Amino acid sequence: MAKMNMLQAINDALDIAMAANDRVLCFGEDVGIFGGVFRATSNLQQKYGKDRCFNTPLVEQGIIGFANGLAAQGSFPVAEIQFADYIFPAFDQIVNESAKFRYRSGNLFDVGGLTIRTPYGGGIAGGLYHSQSPEAYFAHTPGLKVVVPRNPHQAKGLLLASINDPNPTLFFEPKRLYRASVGEVPEGEYELPIGEAEVLKEGTDVTVLGWGAQMEVIDKAVEMAEKEGFSCEVIDLRTILPWDVETVAESVLKTGRLVITHEAPLTGGFAGEIAATIQERCFLYLESPIARVAGMDTPFPLVLEKEHFPNHLKVYEAIRESVEF
Repeated sequence: MAKMNMLQAINDALDIAMAANDRVLCFGEDVGIFGGVFRATSNLQQKYGKDRCFNTPLVEQGIIGFANGLAAQGSFPVAEIQFADYIFPAFDQIVNESAKFRYRSGNLFDVGGLTIRTPYGGGIAGGLYHSQSPEAYFAHTPGLKVVVPRNPHQAKGLLLASINDPNPTLFFEPKRLYRASVGEVPEGEYELPIGEAEVLKEGTDVTVLGWGAQMEVIDKAVEMAEKEGFSCEVIDLRTILPWDVETVAESVLKTGRLVITHEAPLTGGFAGEIAATIQERCFLYLESPIARVAGMDTPFPLVLEKEHFPNHLKVYEAIRESVEF
């Protein structure tokens, strides 16, 4: 085991993948000598050369189009979109090309080796163009996988699993935890399962569900709730597409209550899909309405970032109201 922050764990995963397979390539804006804006690819160009870790023009559609072409020919491109907010110019390439390549060719061709890394979310005073959480847009697209780690151990194991997965995968990295989240990470190669949620804490009164950076918020909220005598079951979804319906439903059948939280705005957020599915599966067992704690339905603000955020106090209030309903 080695102590790493999330950036170091991601860099370690890329290093391991590139060492194991010479068809793994890393590219994006400033990822070469500079190591990317957050330094996630530091030293990889020096170690593997400019043919395998290199800068691209500032054209996101071109980055993903190029990655699709590489993946279609058997390479394992790991394309970095510098901020998740910048992914929208590449939206067409991702949802109409990456996601549909295998289906439209009748499984003759695929871009399954493609992994798209991008930092998402607020908490760094980045304002409206550096703080968004766009995971729900891509969850609407069959043919993709969408993964969100919560800490360094998760980041390394899930990134290696994403690179090796036979489907195009979007890997959203919670950037406010890049250096803030530090933990023990196994040395060498390991993978964590894509599509499986993790039950972090068992409880009997309410299920509290989130992913990525919101798990830290949930921990603080649950600590407050348990001082009031509420027993909380905590689940990290880890994968948005496909998401682990069975684990969440099993928990809600036990607790009878569900609180879901994410940074993205409430309307159209992925919590809505979870809530609809769980009420279908668990309707007769629900003791209170399913609660969603999310960002506001406004552009992500700069000055009022703390007010916009679904913080631990808002999550705690949702837990209390759910149990006391």
